[in-house]
Amino acid sequence: MAKKTWIEVALNGAWTRRAQPLIPITADEIVREGVQCVRAGAAIVHAHTLDPQTGRQNNDVDNCAAFISAIRSQVDAIVYPTAVPPPGVTDWNRRYSTILELARRGLVEWGFIDPGSVNLWRAETREAPAYGDDRGIYANSPGFVDHLMRLAEQHHFHPAFACYEPGFVRHGAMLHRRYPRTPSPVYRFMVSSAFTFSFPPEPWALEAYVRLLDKVSPGAPWMLAGLGVDVLPLIPEVVMMGGHVRVGLEDAPHNSTRTNLAMVETAVDAIQKAGGEPAAASEVRIAMAACKPPLG
Repeated sequence: MAKKTWIEVALNGAWTRRAQPLIPITADEIVREGVQCVRAGAAIVHAHTLDPQTGRQNNDVDNCAAFISAIRSQVDAIVYPTAVPPPGVTDWNRRYSTILELARRGLVEWGFIDPGSVNLWRAETREAPAYGDDRGIYANSPGFVDHLMRLAEQHHFHPAFACYEPGFVRHGAMLHRRYPRTPSPVYRFMVSSAFTFSFPPEPWALEAYVRLLDKVSPGAPWMLAGLGVDVLPLIPEVVMMGGHVRVGLEDAPHNSTRTNLAMVETAVDAIQKAGGEPAAASEVRIAMAACKPPLG
């Protein structure tokens, strides 16, 4: 039997069309592309809720609910959003209020939880930041992340761990041991060509992440992803190692000429050539439900 490889498509992100001209912004655009990508082989759809006029991220729960419900009414898919509050909001519940409200409405299967903080710095930037300039820090304090895991346990959704550094894998496994009744997380190994975090997209980097996860949480599901990166050439290694893959315009190098649909179609072809088959959403759910928390 061919290995089942999950495909997640990340449709837009927070870049705006200046950086990614082809991203969907409105709910209708997100729905149209999400449905197309699922019909092409994706099982999981991820999208940021964006302001229709500016294209910038917002915290619009009704917009999230609209595209989640509309996609799921047409195809079977796991659909989960990123939603962020206005700048300067530090209250933990306000930072996560949209996901909590979607959970109360029964619209959340997965929720983003990033188990650590990271500097998001572009590798080709020539100028050093000014003294005191804290822009570019993606901050998730240990207390905040622990709080989110309690919410995932309470509302029974799967944490999607974006692991920007190897230590995030260890921290995520520790959190799952602490909250074993939380549905199984999926570990997203983040690599990059454009940014300085983590590793470049190389087979040895993927192997390092896989070995670490096998040590701290054997059997946990994982996928390869990143920012400013093309992970498609690594799909043969992903299939061989038993992992999964995320593609899409959120993760791709900026000013991509490939659409979300084209990237999903390319991923399906690469998975099949590597001896695998794309999984359906129902198969992802079954696999996730069978996972156990790490011991210790």
